[in-house]
Amino acid sequence: MTADPGGVGDLLRELAPQVLAALVRRYGQFHLCEDASQEALLAAALQWPADGIPDNPRGWLITAAARRLMDQVRSDRSRRSREELIAVATPQSELLGPPADAEPADGDDSLALLFGCCHPGLSSPSQIALTLRAVGGLSTAQIAAAFGVPEATMAQRISRAKQAIKEAGFDFSLPAGPERTERLRAVLHVLYLVFNEGYTASDGDELTVPALSEEAIRLTRWLHRLLPDDSEVTGLLALMLLTDARRAARTRPDGSLVPLAEQDRQKWNREQIAEGTALISAALPRGEAGPYQLQAAIAAVHDEAATMADTDWPQVLSLYELLELLSPNPFTTLNRAVAAAMVHGPEAGLRVLDELAADKRMAEHHRLLAARAHLRELAGERRAAAEDYRQAALRATSLPERRYLAAQAARLDGMRGAG
Repeated sequence: MTADPGGVGDLLRELAPQVLAALVRRYGQFHLCEDASQEALLAAALQWPADGIPDNPRGWLITAAARRLMDQVRSDRSRRSREELIAVATPQSELLGPPADAEPADGDDSLALLFGCCHPGLSSPSQIALTLRAVGGLSTAQIAAAFGVPEATMAQRISRAKQAIKEAGFDFSLPAGPERTERLRAVLHVLYLVFNEGYTASDGDELTVPALSEEAIRLTRWLHRLLPDDSEVTGLLALMLLTDARRAARTRPDGSLVPLAEQDRQKWNREQIAEGTALISAALPRGEAGPYQLQAAIAAVHDEAATMADTDWPQVLSLYELLELLSPNPFTTLNRAVAAAMVHGPEAGLRVLDELAADKRMAEHHRLLAARAHLRELAGERRAAAEDYRQAALRATSLPERRYLAAQAARLDGMRGAG
């Protein structure tokens, strides 16, 4: 035993996917293994701070989880059928109960677990919840708090996801070939969504939920260690670091939003910027750039500028044009419009937004309205800009964003009144 109570939480989160992956590989039955793993992690969280960390913490957890799994099977009314299911999925040698130390610490197991949690047969909310719980090691209460929903709601979401896995019989083996590429793309998308929800919350009173962004970065670092040569994994990690580096400057002490142009860049995290820049600089020369690499390159251009005026807007515009060709997305087009305005004038950007407004997904979106308001103000169209800000405020679901947009409308109204 080693006495290190302060490091128990971090260690358990690091070991959580390894333990669950080992159980799933040995026994199958994800829904049972996940419950048993969570019970073992809870037992360790209660016991290790007092007794010390075992010499083989991974083996301790696997053994404890396996015992709990067997207890679950024996105590369940469907004991016989479940034991048969596990027996069929388990080699005879495994049924003899090999020591936990014999379990190989194989990164492929953990990677297969992550791929399984992001199975395309699951809804996006289910993928996110399962990833944070099974791979991230977060409790249901922690995930619920991060997303601002009742714990019971999140518990139901996780339960439905596990039931879907059980009924569909998802294979938690590591896919190969084209399927592996597609599943990795799904994994990256889930991590990207978790990060974005933390960086700019889609709902609620707070602009950011740092716990989610930090967890997304931690999981992407872990994925990068497993797949160090994958340029898009590297690109996503770089993007997260370069974006999260600005977090401290994005809000005032009262929680109100500070736009990029007004941020105190001295508050930006230079260590994260340096790390993110180094990652993307190493990834881009490896071959064809993917969407996450291009977004990271754009973030790097912004982070390297001493002021908004010093930003290399022509390079930003070129990168957005390339990104739009590679991975068309209305929000990419919206960002390209802003970059076009900075390079060619606000009218150029407004023309792009006029085209984008024809997309029903974006016509009434608060981000399009806010961008149009900004460009109309630059073009001297204050009345129209104020109205766009007002409409954007009505449609924004984040309270800090709503307040900021309403304040911009009031500011322009005041300027008209003073004139």
